[in-house]
Amino acid sequence: MPADPAATPDRRQPTEHKPADRQPSVAIVGRPNVGKSTLYNRLTNTRDALVSDLPGLTRDRRDGDADVMSHTVTIIDTAGLEVAPRGSISERMRRQTEVAIEAADLVLFVIDARAGIIADDETFATIARRSGKPVILVANKCEGRKGDAGFLDAYGMGFGEPVAISAEHGEGFDDLEWAMLRALGLSPPKPTAKRRRRGSVEDDGETVSPPADLDVDAAAAEDAIAPNRPIRMAIVGRPNAGKSTLVNALLGEDRMITGPEPGLTRDSIASEFAWQDRSFTIYDTAGLRRKAKITETAEKLSASDTIRALRYAEIVVLLIDPERPFEHQDMTIASMAVEEGRALVIAINKWDLVEDKQAKLAQLREELDGSLSQAQGIAMVTISALAEKNLDKMMAAVVKTYDTWNRRLPTSALNRWLAEATQRHAPPAASGRRIKLRYITQTTARPPTFVAFCSKPEEVPKSYVRYLVNGLREAFDMPGVPIRFQLRKSDNPYAKS
Repeated sequence: MPADPAATPDRRQPTEHKPADRQPSVAIVGRPNVGKSTLYNRLTNTRDALVSDLPGLTRDRRDGDADVMSHTVTIIDTAGLEVAPRGSISERMRRQTEVAIEAADLVLFVIDARAGIIADDETFATIARRSGKPVILVANKCEGRKGDAGFLDAYGMGFGEPVAISAEHGEGFDDLEWAMLRALGLSPPKPTAKRRRRGSVEDDGETVSPPADLDVDAAAAEDAIAPNRPIRMAIVGRPNAGKSTLVNALLGEDRMITGPEPGLTRDSIASEFAWQDRSFTIYDTAGLRRKAKITETAEKLSASDTIRALRYAEIVVLLIDPERPFEHQDMTIASMAVEEGRALVIAINKWDLVEDKQAKLAQLREELDGSLSQAQGIAMVTISALAEKNLDKMMAAVVKTYDTWNRRLPTSALNRWLAEATQRHAPPAASGRRIKLRYITQTTARPPTFVAFCSKPEEVPKSYVRYLVNGLREAFDMPGVPIRFQLRKSDNPYAKS
């Protein structure tokens, strides 16, 4: 990245971490596998952070909002602190945690009460102490009697009285929230204030976190309620395609861990940023490999989290390595996005390393059009995430594709087009009688979905449906977005009974 931020175009407006009137933030830190992500999910009332017995599953820092005694607080989940050699993945993870501590107003230092205090706890307690931030010592896994010894040992760490909780079972959270309130200098709640049930996915009837099986209809319903909310954009691709580097470039900060090692990102991290006058929630996702090659528990969890992010996104940016373009797994990911009805943009990364650019671009466009016939005309942009080149061009393609994906067409124009299309190429006959297409309307957007009424829908061949879809795409300028087309048997609603 350029050393002088002023030398780069003013394309990015990253979310400020310390505005004067911002809400307080709390960083959850500690060594691996003490339950930080479970605590994060409890406090934010979500299932966003991946949780497993596997140590070191979290690598990038993630933040979300929590209701703490009727106050909204930003909670930051961090990677497990480890003593590690310089330049290693663990050392990069630790730097991310130190950045989170620096940005936070309060640190929750989590220990495993069942394991007791170990040398790593003492080492990293020093980091928290040197930050100068208020620290609450949280003794997790205190359910039952197995955590009694570790809880008593925690008094010797110099952070005052520890707070005993069980993040997995939701115990001790009233004490923890009161401690957070005092440390942040926030006023206590009014006696009439509603308190949500910790660990539920709803708060006073309002959904806090989208369920894992969210579908297109649910997303559309949400948009009807909050039309001005940020556009959800997922960055997907094979391992080591440069996804985290691209996210960092768009955010204007080293938010995600990057490096030459494939598979650094494990869970889908959401971050807010703005481009021109549009707000985005961008999801950095783990690289997807072929299912047969996924054997480790961490990669299985990462793959399922990536697929969930892809389904929840509205627009998907598929990052391609030009040295290995459009391999089987790339096309699998692209087909998955189209089948889910997502808007799709192809970004060819590391373009500055390509020598014969014109020939390569023509080859890539031919391969793309031949492989994804169900969404002809997908925008393809060449970029360099590391050098921050052509990111404006990529974002312009994202916004244009998103707007096309949201477009609604007038019924009168659609029916004029249908009359011309059937006159130019009439439907085939069925059982000696000509099939009649009488009427068409758009039922939904996101993706554009159309219903045509005809005399014998079951007799219309797929080739004719493709002719109609391609005609719609060309006539109404809808390149690159999936179009859903349904045929139903019905009379013309304008006909007199």
